[in-house]
Amino acid sequence: HPAPQPLINESQKQQLESVSYSSRYALGLFYEAGTGIAVPWAAQYITGNPCIRFISIDNKKRNIESPEIGPSVVVHTTVTFGSEHLDSDPAEVQQIILSHLQRIVPSLPKPSSIKCQRWRYSQVTRAVPNCPGQMILHTQPLLICGGDGFTRSNFDGCMESAMSLAQAVEPHLQQFQSQAAKLPLDLL
Repeated sequence: HPAPQPLINESQKQQLESVSYSSRYALGLFYEAGTGIAVPWAAQYITGNPCIRFISIDNKKRNIESPEIGPSVVVHTTVTFGSEHLDSDPAEVQQIILSHLQRIVPSLPKPSSIKCQRWRYSQVTRAVPNCPGQMILHTQPLLICGGDGFTRSNFDGCMESAMSLAQAVEPHLQQFQSQAAKLPLDLL
């Protein structure tokens, strides 16, 4: 029997391994319906804090305020804080983030629940080099990968990759349609 062919070649493997990501923590604070969050903004980018980079009042940001649904606050840490605490105890990290949050927004009420999430692969810091937004790893069967790791870590990068993926898939769909047209009807 011939040896099985690897799914990806060595060049593709090296390109994929060259991608790097920043790490951070996200903290979610959840409140009972009717709780007021007394801040005049829906989201705020924080500068000058070693721990917190971004805070949003999620229901305000999404414009879905409702008397039946409690508000939530989402906090993202800085990249430096995330990398320094990547392997720390999440309970300890949660307390550090909460102490910084209390100093930034002292009017926040006590939440009914809290979720601290380690986000090991947060944003792309180095994408696959010289890549058109996707990579065809295999043609039979078709295996294509894409995402912001093939462009850049923002909405435009994600859209660029999605368009590139659609263009890469299209010729294969046409081939599949022509092959399907040749099959007997009882197989379709």
